[in-house]
Amino acid sequence: MSDYCNKDGAARLEQKIADYWRKQGFEVNVELVKEGFVSTMRSARTDLRSNMVNGMPQRTQQVV
Repeated sequence: MSDYCNKDGAARLEQKIADYWRKQGFEVNVELVKEGFVSTMRSARTDLRSNMVNGMPQRTQQVV
């Protein structure tokens, strides 16, 4: 099972998301945000932030 909360896993997920939407004709901005140590996870985590709304790109971002 892949760990998408560590830096390497989050970077792979970031690339997958950007590649998927690029193939669909959209440019989305996805960035990594290091959140540091999280006591409930007992480890550091890296989050993804994007300019998508509810997991979907905004219509104005469609590439023609």
